[in-house]
Amino acid sequence: MAKTLYVGNLPWSTTDTVLADAFRPHGAVISSRIITDKETGRSRGFGFVEVEDDDADKIVEAMNGAQVAGRQIVVNEAKPREA
Repeated sequence: MAKTLYVGNLPWSTTDTVLADAFRPHGAVISSRIITDKETGRSRGFGFVEVEDDDADKIVEAMNGAQVAGRQIVVNEAKPREA
């Protein structure tokens, strides 16, 4: 099983690869994606990282409040999408 983590307050220059690389030292990363504006293609400053279930709590604890490219990020378990 996997859990999806919300990652907020990201610098606009952050890429999917940079995001995944920041989380890898703390556990198994399955995938990562930066959310972009549909019209401009520019980052919206947040993204999601999919991690192994067993590593999720450890990763949230390690990464919430951590610095990524000079910004303090917010990390928590993603809420399910509303219809």
